[in-house]
Amino acid sequence: MNKPLISVIIPTHNNSSTLREAINSIINQTYKNLEIIIINDNSSDNTFDIAREFEKKDSRIKIYYLPFDDPNRVNKKGRNINAGYMARNYGFEKCNGEWITFQDGDDISLPNRIEIQYKLTQKYDSNHVCINWKKEYREENKIDLDDKTKLINNASLYNLSQKTKGLMYKLFGKLNSHISFHIKTMRILNKLFFGSLEPYPLCGSVPMVKKEITDKIKFRQLNDRVWPSFTGRGADRDFNFAIAEKYKKSICFDTHLYIWRA
Repeated sequence: MNKPLISVIIPTHNNSSTLREAINSIINQTYKNLEIIIINDNSSDNTFDIAREFEKKDSRIKIYYLPFDDPNRVNKKGRNINAGYMARNYGFEKCNGEWITFQDGDDISLPNRIEIQYKLTQKYDSNHVCINWKKEYREENKIDLDDKTKLINNASLYNLSQKTKGLMYKLFGKLNSHISFHIKTMRILNKLFFGSLEPYPLCGSVPMVKKEITDKIKFRQLNDRVWPSFTGRGADRDFNFAIAEKYKKSICFDTHLYIWRA
């Protein structure tokens, strides 16, 4: 089987304590034809020095410094609500791969995560595949792909995107970008902006997507997100639903291949 180049974008902001593990989890993937794009998102610690160590040892790694900063990176409580969306979009510009996926600087991928995601794109003729994550660190070897594992197909994912889109987005579209997220989450108004407050299964998970899709769909800042998390952020969820709505070839697979440590 011909194995195309896959670009892995690693956005990182002050992740010096976890970045080595994150990068190693990609370097050691069973799928080897990778381009590893590290975007240093205005870090003030030694994140760049750590990334540079890896760049010197592995020709697949390239480091870029985000040339601008996000003024709305954190909210008043210090929560990173924009979740590195600028760094991810900047990474799109630097990618040469046929496919693009992500690895956050404070998370870990299991050894065959990328191999399995790519196999799923081929098996289901999909241009956008999400897999599940687990919220703790655990030592684990490769996971076998099981056809009995829960699959959310493109039709189900599209229907879910419509169910969870708020009424105001359906009626007024882009005008909602001018309404702050704080107002949207007010108790007397939130039902207008959130079609459902239930969790969205798998849709907030790490995607693998065809490169040409990223020419049309980008990550959005919080106020612009049509499918944000009710508690803030929701950058991946918004990105995944936007693709599912436009292209209708998305699938989500309930296999835990990504360790979320944030």
